[in-house]
Amino acid sequence: MTKKIKVIKILVIDDSPVALIVLKRIFATSPEIEVVGTAQDGLKALKLIPQVQPDVICTDLHMRYMNGLEFTREVMYKCPRPILVISSSVQEHNTQNVFQLLEAGAVDVFPKPKIELTSNYDGIKQELINKVKILSGVKVFTQHRWDLNRVNQEHRQQLFIFNKQNQLKNIPIVSASKTRPKYHDSSKIIKLLAIGASTGGPQALKTILHNLPANFPIPIICVQHISYGFLTGLINWLASECKLPVKIAISGELPQAGVIYFPPEGHHLELNNRGKFVCSKTPVIGGHRPSITVTFNSVANFYGSSATGVLLTGMGRDGADGMQAIAQAGGLTIAQDEASSIIFGMPKEAIALGAAQYILSINDISHKLLNYIGKGRYS
Repeated sequence: MTKKIKVIKILVIDDSPVALIVLKRIFATSPEIEVVGTAQDGLKALKLIPQVQPDVICTDLHMRYMNGLEFTREVMYKCPRPILVISSSVQEHNTQNVFQLLEAGAVDVFPKPKIELTSNYDGIKQELINKVKILSGVKVFTQHRWDLNRVNQEHRQQLFIFNKQNQLKNIPIVSASKTRPKYHDSSKIIKLLAIGASTGGPQALKTILHNLPANFPIPIICVQHISYGFLTGLINWLASECKLPVKIAISGELPQAGVIYFPPEGHHLELNNRGKFVCSKTPVIGGHRPSITVTFNSVANFYGSSATGVLLTGMGRDGADGMQAIAQAGGLTIAQDEASSIIFGMPKEAIALGAAQYILSINDISHKLLNYIGKGRYS
């Protein structure tokens, strides 16, 4: 008996008729996806949602009458759905605005496919289809209007797409392996913090980094899986939300205390035997470049028990083996819990390996870091 394929119903919003045609053609190539409605502005799309009941919404940022940000806020207040932002802002070098939609409740971003066919068209098409499939499994909850209007307030950290059914749970859904990590000796001074994230990562990173003080005493390396072209916007957005400078790492540079570093787009980020950055285009690992595990392994090799690794929300298992390397070296390791993860894939894999010494909600991670790393250094 042939197993029936569950069809993912999607609503596509874009003010360009040509873009709508291109997107519909792309989604039509997947038997698992059905475009149940299209609209050219947010107002029309809001009226369509009760009629077509989409599983996932794909929206542009710039639209007439009601733009993507206003539309996302209304959806998350009235009829929450997983939202993928498909925007040409990546070509316009104006990606910082896109991340406002993630704050408002959208889950992920993707560059709008160009009209002309390119040599990588099939790859772009498949990546977009995969994004929609991932988002179809995300649970969302209602965003209250007062949350959305309190800019730069601590309560903004609640604007995450938690799994509503598991929101009160604070335990992993898998059992840790019998091989327990070597627990971090709290008397050891932490010298570097490494953080890895994928789907839902920008929102999670913002929550953690926003809470770190301007005199944070060690370097921070962040590896975020994100569609090509959005890294600059992510860095600019985080820089506007954090007290610490945020920049792209440069090969040969020595990590400086109180600076947040990201690998260049399409590059792995490692440390050499002198602790300096090495940015490389060595082969993709586990489907990723940058790879979280590559960075975590390098951090474990150089810093050993003086390292801290934090693994956040994301699909797949990138970072799990790297976190295990940090734990086995005696470093401090923290995994985001299921309740606060948009996708509990990567943290779940690290927990299954026994690599996570602490399993914490996103709102508790920065407090744990400050307790371990601060040690009275803050005035």
